[in-house]
Amino acid sequence: MPLYLMITIADRARFPGIIALYQQRNVLSSFITLGHGTATGELLNYFGLDNSEKAVCFSVITGGLWTRVKQDLERKIHIDVPGVGVAFIVPMSSIGGKRELAFLTEKQGFEKKEESVMQGTTRELLVIISNQGFNDLVMDAARAAGAHGGTVLHARGTGMERAERFLGISLASEKDITFIVTKSSEKNNIMRSVMEKAGMESMAKSIVFSLPVTSTAGLRLLDDDEHNENQANQENQDDINK
Repeated sequence: MPLYLMITIADRARFPGIIALYQQRNVLSSFITLGHGTATGELLNYFGLDNSEKAVCFSVITGGLWTRVKQDLERKIHIDVPGVGVAFIVPMSSIGGKRELAFLTEKQGFEKKEESVMQGTTRELLVIISNQGFNDLVMDAARAAGAHGGTVLHARGTGMERAERFLGISLASEKDITFIVTKSSEKNNIMRSVMEKAGMESMAKSIVFSLPVTSTAGLRLLDDDEHNENQANQENQDDINK
């Protein structure tokens, strides 16, 4: 069964109802961060909105469950009404750790298959969810395996009280979410390094998973390094062939 990262963006006032709906549908773990809409005052007035204070929610969900959750969002939350919000899913390629996978997909009927690989992708987005305040530990672990940098959001986790049953430890509700774009060939090493040095046995207690990236801009230096590396490998192979 395919697995997705569900991203929900809506007015902050609506999120208690959205989270309650998710938990009723067995989406038991979510990570919520605050945001702000960019619509102008004139546009907000046109749609009858009085503010643009938003929240963004990240949840792991199976493809089959998404169909039912989508119907609930439309029928009960009326998310398809302009100004209410939006929810969408992004295919996941891997999650680090069997216990972490079980924790994120409890009661969703997920059946693990081989890691999925989207054709034509050369990069992945690593998402690392850790206890707040330990991002330096996370990034040191990631850089040790070749990562170049990341971006951090502060979030609050829901359903963390279930962690001891799956992970054997308690988890804090206050979280950091770190995004790292990396080469697909380096993804596994970085994930492994984060799990070993900043995972559940550390103070960071990180959960890490990856999403396929189909195209990028702004990574020219990394692309140049990759090109030079490939060129050097080809020259070495040519020398061997001679």
